[in-house]
Amino acid sequence: MTTNDRSHDGPTATRPDTTSTPRLLAFIGALIAQVAQTASVAATRAFSAADRWLHESKKSLYGIAVTRILFGLTGLGLLLTNFATRYYSFGSGSAWNRELVAPISDFPKIWVFSAFHSAMGNDLLYSALYVLLIGLSVLFILGWRFRIVLPVFFFLWVGFIEANDMIGDQGDNMFRIAMILLFFADPAARWSLDARRRARKGEWFREGSAPRQIGIVGHNLALVALAAQVIFVYTSGALFKAGGSPWREGWAIYHPLETARFGTWPALSDFFMAWGPAVAFLTLGTLFLQAAFPFMLLTRPTRLIALFGMLGFHLGIAVLMGLPWFSLTMVAIDAIFIRDRSWAGMGKTLRDTWRLSRSTHASPDLGAADAVDEKQDFAVESDREDDSVRLVKTPAW
Repeated sequence: MTTNDRSHDGPTATRPDTTSTPRLLAFIGALIAQVAQTASVAATRAFSAADRWLHESKKSLYGIAVTRILFGLTGLGLLLTNFATRYYSFGSGSAWNRELVAPISDFPKIWVFSAFHSAMGNDLLYSALYVLLIGLSVLFILGWRFRIVLPVFFFLWVGFIEANDMIGDQGDNMFRIAMILLFFADPAARWSLDARRRARKGEWFREGSAPRQIGIVGHNLALVALAAQVIFVYTSGALFKAGGSPWREGWAIYHPLETARFGTWPALSDFFMAWGPAVAFLTLGTLFLQAAFPFMLLTRPTRLIALFGMLGFHLGIAVLMGLPWFSLTMVAIDAIFIRDRSWAGMGKTLRDTWRLSRSTHASPDLGAADAVDEKQDFAVESDREDDSVRLVKTPAW
């Protein structure tokens, strides 16, 4: 038997495939390199986008202006609604709580915040400071010499609120934190008397100068800090609520609204609390909305749902629980999440509506004539539609 015959008759020997392992390692290495390259490109683009966002221009100028206006309205509303009881709530009549002698808060012990605490025993001086704070609230709303008004208002306001620690709520903490951040932002750049003066006289620093650039960066960083603060409040509140069985089981809002302290409108509270599914929906809806709030800000449709949801949430707290100034403070901060384009559009719509109402009220005959002219113009447009000629008259208002 020949050698070839033996090789055919015997079992065939299989050689191990020594090329599969290097190929697998090469594939894994190429995959890792591709992932690393993609991550590097994404990180570079994200960094560049963040750098442009931070340095190019001041963001959310209309939103922070709305924050300024609503903060001023919060202070003005609280001061005016408590004016008749200012002595009992904050002044000499509140000596029964011993804070006139030994304040609980540390703020009255700091001299820049001690004005109201020092005047608590003197009704005339206390009223003078109270009226001064009301005037500063109006200037705060109008945005007049804001860089001067803001620190004076801040020191007097904190001293006023912290003089009686028993009356405050968490809205005071958010108000104080947000006002500190306003020192670094530019809340008077829109819808203010300062904005009108700047448009007439120009900015303090020329475009591209170092002080101007520092102002842009400081403003945008203040917005980031303000957004982070309100997101922390909502998400931490949701996580804390989720740890309690009343919130998980869907009946947590029932008890506060049925108490004498928070149920300020008993008939209205009974109306909302009478149907069990509504109680469960409001309770669980609040929990999920707060937990998902930062993620819902990422896209415009979900952002609208989140902002309108939080607006309804705070309106409910303001009306049903009797905490309007806390709610207004939170709504004011939420205003920074609305785009400047949207605020500018709303402002233009209101101005146009106001001008139209004034012109129509001043000369109704002229308004009717304009309406007839517009009908005629639209008829011309319809007749010549085939010739692609569109002759549309812009109304005079």
